Amino acid sequence: MKLIKIVLIMILVTSTISLYFPFKTAASAYASASSAVLMEQQSGRVLYEKNAHQVRRIASITKIMTAILAIESGKLNDTVTVSEKAVRAEGSSIYLKPGEKIKLEDLVYGLMLRSGNDSAVAIAEHVGGSLDGFVYLMNQKAAEIGMENTHFANPHGLDDHENHYSTAYDMALLTKYAMTNGTYKKIAGTKVHRAPNPTESWDRVWKNKNRLLTELYEYTTGGKTGYTKRAKRTLVTTASKEGLDLIAVTLNGPDDWNDHINMYEYGFKQYELVKVMKEGEIKDINDPFYKKKLYVKRDIFFPVTEAEEELFRVEYKLQKPKKAWRDKEMVPDVVGKAIVYFDNKPIEEVHLYYKQSKKKEKQSFYDSVRELFLIQLGVKSDG
Repeated sequence: MKLIKIVLIMILVTSTISLYFPFKTAASAYASASSAVLMEQQSGRVLYEKNAHQVRRIASITKIMTAILAIESGKLNDTVTVSEKAVRAEGSSIYLKPGEKIKLEDLVYGLMLRSGNDSAVAIAEHVGGSLDGFVYLMNQKAAEIGMENTHFANPHGLDDHENHYSTAYDMALLTKYAMTNGTYKKIAGTKVHRAPNPTESWDRVWKNKNRLLTELYEYTTGGKTGYTKRAKRTLVTTASKEGLDLIAVTLNGPDDWNDHINMYEYGFKQYELVKVMKEGEIKDINDPFYKKKLYVKRDIFFPVTEAEEELFRVEYKLQKPKKAWRDKEMVPDVVGKAIVYFDNKPIEEVHLYYKQSKKKEKQSFYDSVRELFLIQLGVKSDG
């Protein structure tokens, strides 16, 4: 009996401890969506994926491309006259009026926060000259970014074209590109925007539809929601924590808010951004000509798990010194490159710069005469 009592007490104590001090289990990513991807913003490394390259309809996350093209057009301060065609756009709307004049910047806020299809058409007509002209710009930019499995047919994502599609991976690439633009980043991360209403005494006030940003997940920095009957729920969001910036994309995601939170929690728990190469002098070069003479102009970061930190190596490719370089002034600024490998795969490369000796500035005739005069008087040239 005594033994049974001891065992029961031990079970009770263990249960109580585990209630207050739960054991940490390894985080694992999961998404209910048909396609999903979690990407680190700076390097583009994919941390989690599920059918990430499968082509699907994308609904209103299309508007990320519309927004970045409007921003890059340099016309945000333009006044746009809203057309009848824009006002007749189906689906979500910011209730523009035909003939109304509105700043392009406000249209981009209405596009991103309220997913206005009328706003998308007005932007496309103003920036591209026509819907077809704007769609051409969309596909041109997609090719430039490397969105290999994407084709745009409209600026809003409505199901009015069969050949309008992308992938979770391509939309993450687009977001990675867009987030390098400070204006886009600011607009996508705005919770509420106030815009003038020309025919009313009150302003338009737009609250962002992205609930991760406004209420559900404190580390969210931006994103775009989407839904059509054919695409179902689509969602792109961004989040940052302790220097790690992540992008999450889900296509046809019935539980997308939780999918994104789960992916982010996995990413933040398992990965950290490490500095692989530091800006400044390269110390591990033994070549006598280049020793203590080479430097790089920027840091290189890459996200890894604790177990992966030893998987980096750096390879240096240098030009063979030429006879003419005996005169150090003849050495070019760029003399080679550093290639960073992770797990034996190249992930990034940077130029190697040659550190030129500081040259004494050539004195003007006036300064030379002045210095000689001061020496004659017995005064040092530096005072």
